[in-house]
Amino acid sequence: MKRRITVAEVQAALDGFVQAGLVCEFAATPSESAADEAELEFHRTNRKRRRRRYGTRERALIKQVIEEFCPRFAPGATVTYIGDAESKFLHLEAAYLEGLGVVIAPSAKMPDVVVHDTKRNWLMLVEAVTSAGAVDWKRRKELKELFKGCKAGLVFVTASETRRAMQSFLPQISWETEVWVAEDPDHLIHFDGERFLGPYPDVMPVTK
Repeated sequence: MKRRITVAEVQAALDGFVQAGLVCEFAATPSESAADEAELEFHRTNRKRRRRRYGTRERALIKQVIEEFCPRFAPGATVTYIGDAESKFLHLEAAYLEGLGVVIAPSAKMPDVVVHDTKRNWLMLVEAVTSAGAVDWKRRKELKELFKGCKAGLVFVTASETRRAMQSFLPQISWETEVWVAEDPDHLIHFDGERFLGPYPDVMPVTK
């Protein structure tokens, strides 16, 4: 059975052709324009609802990271950054991070939570996975670059709501990172490496 192509999909394709100079824009008749606009508005509304739904789940998981993960694995630590897909900078201790040698640009692709374990001088970079965002090898490399020059060792953590939700992300998880599951808050899943929960030599602060 052939899949029905929607007006929104056709419009998106035409917009791309127009921008590339392959076709010229044309004016639709009033009746066509109204119908097309109604369907486009329907799709925009659905996208907004999906973003809100994922945003609510993501914030709930971020809350669990702060209230459940931190007291267990970084007691007394300082939360220096919180952000999500809807609000990038919900909480930012810019001066604190600058004191650690980290300057955050407005365009920076930040993790969801940044926590400084002052006792061990570790900076924990936590990605809260709801629809995407596990710490794969590429993301680990991005975060390593973003926080280069940091005076604290970097620890990479992927947080998930449940083990079932985590299953689809398992093939993506980078070695030398940790996974925390909110439904089993007392445990961590360690992805290889010579130590359990701690920074590796390539992300240790440079000592002079």
